[in-house]
Amino acid sequence: MNQAFICDAVRTPFGRFGGALATMRADDLAALPLKALLARNRDWIPRALTM
Repeated sequence: MNQAFICDAVRTPFGRFGGALATMRADDLAALPLKALLARNRDWIPRALTM
């Protein structure tokens, strides 16, 4: 089994039904924390992905 690492934690925005996020696609919403993780951990994420 491969090892898993928790490198950082970020949260996705949340809102109410029919609120400001209602028009946002789920994959666009999911991209926000991924981009934040990559931006905050630039130095070691590429190394971790090639392990």
